[in-house]
Amino acid sequence: QVQLVQSGGGLVQAGGSLRLACKASGMILSVFTGDTMGWYRQAPGYERELVASISSGPVTNYQDSVKGRFTISRDNTRRTVYLQMNDLTPEDTAIYYCYSTARRMWGQGTQVTVSS
Repeated sequence: QVQLVQSGGGLVQAGGSLRLACKASGMILSVFTGDTMGWYRQAPGYERELVASISSGPVTNYQDSVKGRFTISRDNTRRTVYLQMNDLTPEDTAIYYCYSTARRMWGQGTQVTVSS
C-alpha cells in the first residue's frame, strides 16, 4: 500500500527556516523516479495552492511568492521529496501537503506556523 508520509514543519519565527520531507512509502522506485511531485499549501479561508513541483528531470517550478526562498528537491533512492523553506514570513503559515501526480495521492498534511 502506497502512502505519502510527511515530516517536518512546526512553529518558527519570521526569518527562520524549516524543512519538510515527504516519503513515498511502498512506491516502486521506477514509479517514484518518473513521478512529478508537488508541495501545496492551504491557509485558513483559502484554497489549496501549488507551492513548488519537481519532475523526473528534475525540472523545478515555484510559485512566485516563494521563489528565491524555497527549494524543492528529491532523493530518489530514499523515495523522498523535500521542501527547504528559508526566510519564512507569517504569510507562509498554512498546512502543507505533498502530492504524487502518478498516484493522484496526497500526504497527510503538516502545519507550518510562522510568528511575527
